Amino acid sequence: MAKAAVEGAMVEIQDGMTYLELAEKYQKNYPHEIILVLENGKMRELFRKVKNGAKVEFLTTGQSDGYRTYKRSATLLLLKAVFDVAGMEAASGIKVHFSVSHGYYCTSRNAAPDAAFLQKVQERMEELVRLALPIKKKTIPVDEAIEYFSRHGMADKAKLFKFRRSSTVNVYCLDGFRDYFYGYMAPNTSYLKYFKLVPYDEGFVLEFPPAKTPEAFGPFSPEHKLFIELKNSTRWSEVLEMATVGALNEQISNGNIGNMILAQEAIMEKELGNIAAQIASQHDKKLIMIAGPSSSGKTTFSHRLSIQLLAHGLKPHPIGVDNYFVEREDTPKDEDGNYNFECLGAMDIELFNSQMKALLCGEEVSMPTFNFLTGKKEYKGNTLKLGADDVLVIEGIHCLNDALSYTLPKENKFKIYLSALTQLNIDEHNRIPTTDGRMIRRMVRDARTRGASAKRTISMWPSVRRGEDENIFPYQKDADVIFNSALIYELSVLKQYAEPLLFGIRQDEPEYLEAKRLLKFLNYFQGIDSNMVPNNSILREFIGGSFFHI
Repeated sequence: MAKAAVEGAMVEIQDGMTYLELAEKYQKNYPHEIILVLENGKMRELFRKVKNGAKVEFLTTGQSDGYRTYKRSATLLLLKAVFDVAGMEAASGIKVHFSVSHGYYCTSRNAAPDAAFLQKVQERMEELVRLALPIKKKTIPVDEAIEYFSRHGMADKAKLFKFRRSSTVNVYCLDGFRDYFYGYMAPNTSYLKYFKLVPYDEGFVLEFPPAKTPEAFGPFSPEHKLFIELKNSTRWSEVLEMATVGALNEQISNGNIGNMILAQEAIMEKELGNIAAQIASQHDKKLIMIAGPSSSGKTTFSHRLSIQLLAHGLKPHPIGVDNYFVEREDTPKDEDGNYNFECLGAMDIELFNSQMKALLCGEEVSMPTFNFLTGKKEYKGNTLKLGADDVLVIEGIHCLNDALSYTLPKENKFKIYLSALTQLNIDEHNRIPTTDGRMIRRMVRDARTRGASAKRTISMWPSVRRGEDENIFPYQKDADVIFNSALIYELSVLKQYAEPLLFGIRQDEPEYLEAKRLLKFLNYFQGIDSNMVPNNSILREFIGGSFFHI
């Protein structure tokens, strides 16, 4: 009889026992369903047999890797149900686009699904859950995968595998339906109890419970402005024939990527010009308030918008809200006793309001510069006075929150929400999370500008995300404009900067699993020479070589 260390204690394991059987014995100890296992620090699916002498840790749907596994598996369940209701052509014609509310926005290549069709699919999904059908993994040759997915109308998958370095592909099979998914899966359909199909726009949303409550649904709350921006960005990726990783790789290998880079940068510049024109047409807009989550490219965006404002006859003046931090000794602390620089209480709100108000009244103001080494504001003779055509371009994480600028007239504010909303998908059914693109951006930038390791970036990321959830995302709906700073081609450039950093994380470090996941993800991409990136590109803020002093 074998042995394994489970929850820190050695236990006897029957020969041939699977992790699924072992998890059932320990499920009562966990608040959420066990869906994956760590075997000696390596992620494994529950259908595998317990390894003798293994150190075993369980992962649940309440953890990030488990939650991703749940959503991925539920997507397979959706496609299988569509296959059962309407056949392979309908299933292969479903496209998973991007996140809306807590789910995935999906469309059909054939006709927009109506309520009756969605009801049939939902009922079939529920039936499949009750049947507890196994989700089986099968390894097949790449050539067989290309032939299979081409024959069944999943051209994006076939194109993706053309650039695969390995000679085999793992596909998942559910009761006669076969598909490829990037990442691990639940052991069977009984795990996939929580989902809804919600009609939305031209398609529908496969809705899940929120990550914090994986067994209880919150309200369906799509941010329509954000949705429209993502939809427009996706349309442009299709126009440029770079909507998926395989299509992007094809443009690179065919030598077309230079023109595609210039085309996307031109599209972004056109959008910046449209925003500047909108501001210039409203003569009372003096305060251009810009906010967005980490690694959105706010600094470069502010510079490029300022150039467009100049071209529209305005005189922009950049204002960094970071210069209005309270003195270090007055900075609030978080529950761990560390300074909380991301909360609104870390800002000298009264000084900010009094100075902005004075500027609006035509007064000359002595502007502060915050010294991050001493933790104090300094005054170095920088003064500012606004003329008739002058505007303030104000950038900071709280800029969309009126509590920051509570004394300033709303009619003078023009609010811009900026985020890197990844419009690129791996293939028809595998999306790229926006947060992955932002984390890779930050990892590359912090290594270059701060000497920070990838390990540190990964370890800090949950805290960064919490700050965004509290201070940025709740206010995005109040923006006058949403701007997407993601570039379709950027991961092919960032890849060569990020991979060496990720390889530097040791297997015995807690950040190793995330590093391994990101390395596997980046392996899909062909590289692009960074010399092809224009010097004014938002991407230069992260890889260096920017035309702007940032």
